[in-house]
Amino acid sequence: MLAGSPGAIADGLQRLLGAAARVVGGAGRFDRGLAHLLHSGLRWLDVPQRVIRGLGVTVRRCLRGRAPRCLVVCCHPASDVAGRRRLRSSGRRHLVVPPHRRGALGRRAFSVAGPVAWSALPGGLRDPSLSADGFRRKLETHLFRNALGHLAH
Repeated sequence: MLAGSPGAIADGLQRLLGAAARVVGGAGRFDRGLAHLLHSGLRWLDVPQRVIRGLGVTVRRCLRGRAPRCLVVCCHPASDVAGRRRLRSSGRRHLVVPPHRRGALGRRAFSVAGPVAWSALPGGLRDPSLSADGFRRKLETHLFRNALGHLAH
């Protein structure tokens, strides 16, 4: 639901998440290091990373056939498309992104947002041999590393 949503919505949810972190972590309103508390202390992801995690887990379930049919039909491996089977990129386990209007709500649809998020993940996370728990752990590690890397800059 939040994939591709306007920044104002994500910002509002991020402020709410920050307020919850201050309550749980015992930090004051103007204390510095809230992002460090969120990521390192509480191991909470920011709102955009939570959206990516949700999309990644849902797409993985779709590819395994463990999601509702209406979602499973939205996830087509690019290697299954006749014209793409012989391309080197077919081994990367990317998904087909259907045509959509850039300015419209089409990019927020799961059929677009799911494959885009999945294809943006590192190749090791798209490995079909990963267990569900292994995938979640590696995905969260990847997202936390990205979040902490942004804090260092």
